Amino acid sequence: MMTSVYRDMFALCATVLLSFISVSHSAPLSCEDLLRPLDQLEPGHLEGRWALVAGSLNHSPSLEVLKSRDSATIHFSNFNTNSTATYTRIVSSGGKCQYKTYNMSIEGSTFTLDVGNRFNLTGTFLHTSCPDCVVVRWDGELERQRSHLVSRRREVGPKEMEEYKAQLECLKLPPPVVMDPTKELCPEQTPSEPAAAQTGEKTEEQTA
Repeated sequence: MMTSVYRDMFALCATVLLSFISVSHSAPLSCEDLLRPLDQLEPGHLEGRWALVAGSLNHSPSLEVLKSRDSATIHFSNFNTNSTATYTRIVSSGGKCQYKTYNMSIEGSTFTLDVGNRFNLTGTFLHTSCPDCVVVRWDGELERQRSHLVSRRREVGPKEMEEYKAQLECLKLPPPVVMDPTKELCPEQTPSEPAAAQTGEKTEEQTA
């Protein structure tokens, strides 16, 4: 009799525990969690090429520019002990590749690009559950804001994309523009290429 009672109690406790785990796993993350900056930047993880998977902006003309692009990549390189690095943006649009390189200074999870004498552009690396992704929140002038999801892959899974969409909602940005993973990426720029070959727009909203 006692064995039966203990068995029933154990079954009840197990059911309650499983229900709690299920609810906790399905509960949506708060914006505070979704927009939490990285605790620590790992240059070794960041270094190399990343393909743009999706992005969004709160500036309509810039959003149309993003939609017109065939593909885009960013490269992080030349990390130094004085918290500086190199950020290279490569964009494929209209059958042409555009290269632009910026000096990058890093402080914690935040970095700043020197984009010329008009302004600097600041980005923050956000937490993401995607192991081979980087999510950046960009802060620019005139209350313009944007976000990019880049990955070692050309596309991410449904859950990873849903998480990114939730991050955009927290940032009050439009639904993401998702890049076509079948479009070719531009080749990496070789050191022998002259600086004059680096063509890039001067406007803040088209920099990253």
